[in-house]
Amino acid sequence: MANSRKKSPPPEPVVISPEILEQARKSLETDKIHRTAKCVVCAMDTPLNSSEGLCWVCRRLKISAWRDNDIQMNAQE
Repeated sequence: MANSRKKSPPPEPVVISPEILEQARKSLETDKIHRTAKCVVCAMDTPLNSSEGLCWVCRRLKISAWRDNDIQMNAQE
């Protein structure tokens, strides 16, 4: 009995241009260089551009506290 299946040719290797590979390497290097500061409340990593010096969690808690405080002050009036 003859084998009725034809062997498919091996897939061609994927070739990526050296420019794209170099660009990908450079983008990974810049991702590694993120400098961070420490949150003034909990000492977690914080982006350097944070004017308050708060991490995202502490900043959200601060905003929530302000919102709750405004609601309580309006209720007292």
